[in-house]
Amino acid sequence: MKKFLVVVSTIMMALGLTACSSNDEGKTDKTDAKEETAAKADVKKELVRFYMDLGNKINAKDADLNAYVAKATKEDAKPEELPTAEDRAKASESAAAVAAELNHYQIPESLKDKKAELEAAIKDFAASYQAKADELKKETPNFDAATATFTQGEEKLGKVYESEKLLPPSVDKQVN
Repeated sequence: MKKFLVVVSTIMMALGLTACSSNDEGKTDKTDAKEETAAKADVKKELVRFYMDLGNKINAKDADLNAYVAKATKEDAKPEELPTAEDRAKASESAAAVAAELNHYQIPESLKDKKAELEAAIKDFAASYQAKADELKKETPNFDAATATFTQGEEKLGKVYESEKLLPPSVDKQVN
């Protein structure tokens, strides 16, 4: 009888250990899934921070450009309300300053997997602002090409956000 109890106890312990070890594997899989979900959430947070930082950098330098555009596009503006040559010169300097800022903009290390796509979008934004700066040196500036380049940059940025299941941001709305 003692031998029988020893055999039954051994079998029960073996079953118990097997059950415990399979539970640990399940926990590991769940832990890996949670870590992966957390990593994706971190990328989303970093993309939102990136967007906010980019907009803040642009807004810090484009006030004169925005003032010029507001005056130039005002409907029913009287001649004295239209932008002056001095306004145009300030706007050109403002746009050039934004282009310079964007040309030196560094992508955060936390977004290294998206670096190439983000740099391409920023390059388009910088080119757009430089085109505005160049156009503002003319008597009658035309921003059509600059706007097209800016839109191209927004599309590139939007694809990065959509790849992370985020809504594409509108940098244009944030900075104008």
